[in-house]
Amino acid sequence: MLQVMYIAKGIGLAAPQMGETQQVVVIDLQMELNNEMVTLDGKLIPLQLVQPLVLVNPSFDPVNDILILGEEGCLSIPGVHGHVNRYLKIFVKYQDTEGTPHELTCERLLARCIQHELDHLNGILFVDRISQTERKENAATLKALKARGGVVQYENPFKTLTSFTA
Repeated sequence: MLQVMYIAKGIGLAAPQMGETQQVVVIDLQMELNNEMVTLDGKLIPLQLVQPLVLVNPSFDPVNDILILGEEGCLSIPGVHGHVNRYLKIFVKYQDTEGTPHELTCERLLARCIQHELDHLNGILFVDRISQTERKENAATLKALKARGGVVQYENPFKTLTSFTA
Protein backbone atom coordinates (compact mmCIF):
# COMPACT_ATOMS: atom_id res chain seq x y z
CA MET A 1 0.00 0.00 0.00
CA LEU A 2 2.82 2.40 0.77
CA GLN A 3 4.32 1.90 -2.69
CA VAL A 4 0.98 2.67 -4.34
CA MET A 5 0.55 5.78 -2.18
CA TYR A 6 4.04 7.02 -3.09
CA ILE A 7 3.49 6.38 -6.81
CA ALA A 8 0.25 8.37 -6.67
CA LYS A 9 2.06 11.13 -4.75
CA GLY A 10 -0.35 10.89 -1.83
CA ILE A 11 0.06 11.30 1.91
CA GLY A 12 -2.44 8.65 2.93
CA LEU A 13 -4.22 5.59 1.58
CA ALA A 14 -6.84 3.23 3.00
CA ALA A 15 -7.18 -0.43 2.03
CA PRO A 16 -10.71 0.01 0.58
CA GLN A 17 -9.27 2.44 -1.99
CA MET A 18 -7.36 -0.54 -3.38
CA GLY A 19 -10.37 -2.85 -3.29
CA GLU A 20 -9.33 -4.51 -0.03
CA THR A 21 -11.77 -5.05 2.85
CA GLN A 22 -9.09 -4.86 5.55
CA GLN A 23 -9.11 -2.13 8.20
CA VAL A 24 -5.67 -0.77 7.27
CA VAL A 25 -4.45 2.77 6.64
CA VAL A 26 -1.00 4.00 5.59
CA ILE A 27 0.19 7.59 6.06
CA ASP A 28 3.43 9.41 5.34
CA LEU A 29 3.63 13.19 5.72
CA GLN A 30 7.39 13.49 5.31
CA MET A 31 7.04 15.26 1.98
CA GLU A 32 4.93 17.93 3.67
CA LEU A 33 7.93 19.44 5.57
CA ASN A 34 6.17 18.74 8.80
CA ASN A 35 7.83 19.39 12.18
CA GLU A 36 4.90 18.34 14.35
CA MET A 37 5.27 16.41 17.58
CA VAL A 38 3.04 13.48 18.51
CA THR A 39 2.51 11.43 21.63
CA LEU A 40 3.04 7.75 20.87
CA ASP A 41 2.44 5.28 23.68
CA GLY A 42 2.86 8.05 26.24
CA LYS A 43 6.09 9.52 24.82
CA LEU A 44 6.33 12.90 23.07
CA ILE A 45 8.36 12.40 19.87
CA PRO A 46 8.82 14.09 16.48
CA LEU A 47 6.30 12.91 13.90
CA GLN A 48 9.18 12.22 11.51
CA LEU A 49 10.30 9.32 13.70
CA VAL A 50 7.03 7.40 13.36
CA GLN A 51 6.63 7.68 9.60
CA PRO A 52 5.52 5.98 7.55
CA LEU A 53 2.59 5.02 9.75
CA VAL A 54 0.70 1.77 9.19
CA LEU A 55 -2.50 1.70 11.25
CA VAL A 56 -4.31 -1.63 11.58
CA ASN A 57 -7.85 -1.66 13.03
CA PRO A 58 -7.63 2.06 13.89
CA SER A 59 -10.20 4.10 15.78
CA PHE A 60 -10.12 7.65 17.09
CA ASP A 61 -11.77 9.99 19.56
CA PRO A 62 -11.51 13.77 19.50
CA VAL A 63 -9.40 15.23 22.32
CA ASN A 64 -11.65 18.31 22.41
CA ASP A 65 -14.47 19.88 20.39
CA ILE A 66 -12.26 22.18 18.27
CA LEU A 67 -13.01 21.74 14.57
CA ILE A 68 -10.88 23.24 11.80
CA LEU A 69 -12.12 23.80 8.26
CA GLY A 70 -9.41 22.74 5.82
CA GLU A 71 -8.98 21.90 2.16
CA GLU A 72 -8.79 18.23 1.20
CA GLY A 73 -8.36 16.16 -1.90
CA CYS A 74 -8.25 12.41 -2.45
CA LEU A 75 -6.32 9.94 -4.58
CA SER A 76 -9.63 8.29 -5.44
CA ILE A 77 -11.05 11.53 -6.82
CA PRO A 78 -8.20 13.39 -8.57
CA GLY A 79 -8.83 17.00 -9.48
CA VAL A 80 -11.51 17.50 -6.84
CA HIS A 81 -10.87 19.60 -3.74
CA GLY A 82 -13.15 20.86 -1.03
CA HIS A 83 -13.23 22.12 2.52
CA VAL A 84 -14.03 19.72 5.36
CA ASN A 85 -14.40 20.29 9.09
CA ARG A 86 -12.16 17.93 11.07
CA TYR A 87 -11.14 17.71 14.71
CA LEU A 88 -7.92 19.59 15.38
CA LYS A 89 -6.58 17.04 17.87
CA ILE A 90 -7.39 13.35 18.16
CA PHE A 91 -6.52 10.26 20.21
CA VAL A 92 -5.99 7.17 18.05
CA LYS A 93 -5.88 3.51 19.02
CA TYR A 94 -4.45 1.05 16.51
CA GLN A 95 -2.26 -1.99 16.04
CA ASP A 96 0.93 -2.18 14.04
CA THR A 97 1.54 -4.89 11.44
CA GLU A 98 2.79 -7.24 14.17
CA GLY A 99 -0.45 -6.85 16.15
CA THR A 100 1.08 -4.70 18.90
CA PRO A 101 -1.44 -2.15 20.21
CA HIS A 102 -0.52 1.54 20.20
CA GLU A 103 -2.01 4.87 21.30
CA LEU A 104 -1.27 8.06 19.39
CA THR A 105 -2.28 11.64 20.13
CA CYS A 106 -1.81 14.01 17.22
CA GLU A 107 -3.11 17.24 15.74
CA ARG A 108 -3.27 19.39 12.63
CA LEU A 109 -2.32 17.68 9.35
CA LEU A 110 -1.76 14.19 10.77
CA ALA A 111 -5.08 14.33 12.64
CA ARG A 112 -6.85 15.50 9.46
CA CYS A 113 -5.22 12.78 7.38
CA ILE A 114 -6.13 10.03 9.85
CA GLN A 115 -9.74 11.20 10.00
CA HIS A 116 -9.89 11.33 6.17
CA GLU A 117 -8.47 7.80 5.82
CA LEU A 118 -10.67 6.36 8.57
CA ASP A 119 -13.66 7.76 6.70
CA HIS A 120 -12.63 5.49 3.80
CA LEU A 121 -12.76 2.51 6.17
CA ASN A 122 -16.37 3.47 6.89
CA GLY A 123 -17.37 4.02 3.26
CA ILE A 124 -17.27 7.82 3.43
CA LEU A 125 -15.49 10.05 0.90
CA PHE A 126 -14.48 13.63 1.64
CA VAL A 127 -16.93 14.81 -1.04
CA ASP A 128 -19.69 13.49 1.24
CA ARG A 129 -18.59 16.13 3.76
CA ILE A 130 -18.08 19.20 1.52
CA SER A 131 -20.67 21.94 1.05
CA GLN A 132 -23.33 21.74 -1.65
CA THR A 133 -21.67 24.73 -3.32
CA GLU A 134 -18.31 22.95 -3.57
CA ARG A 135 -20.04 19.78 -4.73
CA LYS A 136 -21.67 21.76 -7.55
CA GLU A 137 -18.32 23.37 -8.44
CA ASN A 138 -16.79 19.89 -8.82
CA ALA A 139 -19.81 18.31 -10.55
CA ALA A 140 -18.20 17.98 -13.99
CA THR A 141 -15.10 16.20 -12.65
CA LEU A 142 -17.21 13.90 -10.47
CA LYS A 143 -19.48 13.10 -13.41
CA ALA A 144 -16.48 12.26 -15.63
CA LEU A 145 -15.05 9.95 -12.95
CA LYS A 146 -18.40 8.22 -12.57
CA ALA A 147 -18.60 7.75 -16.36
CA ARG A 148 -15.25 5.90 -16.21
CA GLY A 149 -16.70 3.55 -13.61
CA GLY A 150 -14.95 5.31 -10.75
CA VAL A 151 -11.54 3.93 -11.74
CA VAL A 152 -8.44 6.12 -11.34
CA GLN A 153 -5.23 4.93 -12.93
CA TYR A 154 -1.71 5.99 -11.92
CA GLU A 155 1.45 5.25 -13.88
CA ASN A 156 3.78 2.96 -11.97
CA PRO A 157 7.37 2.79 -13.20
CA PHE A 158 7.80 -0.65 -11.59
CA LYS A 159 4.56 -2.22 -12.85
CA THR A 160 2.31 -1.47 -15.75
CA LEU A 161 -0.56 0.19 -13.92
CA THR A 162 -1.97 0.95 -10.50
CA SER A 163 -5.73 1.48 -10.19
CA PHE A 164 -8.02 2.77 -7.47
CA THR A 165 -11.77 2.49 -7.44
CA ALA A 166 -13.67 5.40 -5.93
